[in-house]
Amino acid sequence: MTCRIIVADDHPLFREAMVRTVQRILPQAQLEEAADLQQVLARVSVGEVPDTLILDLRFPGLDCIERLAELRQQLRRTTLIIVSMVDDPALVEQVMASGVDGFLGKSIAPDEIGAAILAIREGHVLVRYLPSGLLPSLGGDSELEQLTQRQHEVLRLIAQGKTNKEIAKALDISPFTVRIHVSSLLKALNVTSRTAAAVKYSGT
Repeated sequence: MTCRIIVADDHPLFREAMVRTVQRILPQAQLEEAADLQQVLARVSVGEVPDTLILDLRFPGLDCIERLAELRQQLRRTTLIIVSMVDDPALVEQVMASGVDGFLGKSIAPDEIGAAILAIREGHVLVRYLPSGLLPSLGGDSELEQLTQRQHEVLRLIAQGKTNKEIAKALDISPFTVRIHVSSLLKALNVTSRTAAAVKYSGT
């Protein structure tokens, strides 16, 4: 079944790379490109409602989070995925709170971006990015020593078997922020599951 997907990024190289990624995972998709918000609005105003919009956060015409929320309201039937170099957890939380379906960092591997896009299109709300402060260390510090105090708190609660909702309540932060911290922890600890992260914590 053909689906209509718009890839919107003002950097041609990033846009072309994303188009190739989408073509690989969804070869039947009808792909369109946009370099600014006006082009996005022009494309969504004609034809079928796009199935998916993949949008750079730092995008000409997208000057505030409120504008993103307006776009969400305008395209209620469209899966809206933000792909960005932004790595500020507070800003990522604001983006997710605007109603988008997922946030993907441009620093993660193309295969991971492709898998995440498929998962988001299937209804999963995902946040996948690697904060710059958590890039792998070239020194001798252990993975756990790279974590911030807040990340240690989240990891301790994960090790206690707490859910994201329970962690959010215990730390007085939002579930979105917990999800961001968990995603960052898995990356920093080089593990793929909460259980594996808990095992590393229990070994300290």
